[in-house]
Amino acid sequence: MRPIDHIQNALADLNAEVEQLLRDTSRSMTQKDAAMLSLLREQKVLKQTLEDLRYLQDHPVPANQPCGISKYRED
Repeated sequence: MRPIDHIQNALADLNAEVEQLLRDTSRSMTQKDAAMLSLLREQKVLKQTLEDLRYLQDHPVPANQPCGISKYRED
């Protein structure tokens, strides 16, 4: 599935951005924390989206039926 590839690429880019932020010595820890919060939220959404897409790939939805992802999620 192409969307899975896009999400994986976005996660890889996000991880690189987090690594770069952690290595940035010009920022204080408070600045890093503020910047990191939005990145971690984005990462959480991307990971959940990736899990959902993989679930749908492994469990195709019959036509005119709800996908049932809410039953699959643990949180």
